[in-house]
Amino acid sequence: MPEIDRSEPYADLMHLAVAHGDTVHLAGIVADDLGADMEGQTRDVLGQLDEFAKAQGLDRTRVLSATIYVTDMADKPAMNRAWQAFFDPAHLPARATIGVADLGPGVRLELVALLGR
Repeated sequence: MPEIDRSEPYADLMHLAVAHGDTVHLAGIVADDLGADMEGQTRDVLGQLDEFAKAQGLDRTRVLSATIYVTDMADKPAMNRAWQAFFDPAHLPARATIGVADLGPGVRLELVALLGR
């Protein structure tokens, strides 16, 4: 049975990254700079995705799917600009964007992603 590799615990609530077999699960990724606009927070979150991928010996081309929770669907075009600048069109993951009422003070989006080895 494959080992389960967990990142450092976050706020004693969860692990932001958990690897098992051929998959890496990322969840709860929010921007560090909560004063940034949607495009800035999206770049921040995608940068963190890059860091987690590299820690597992992967890169952004290995992102299989992403679910993005946003507090204002009107900000989706700004999020999409950062998304399109980050991903090569040949390696776009499957994606869902879901509108939610609240993610916490200043948090505009939260990312959940699945990467394949």
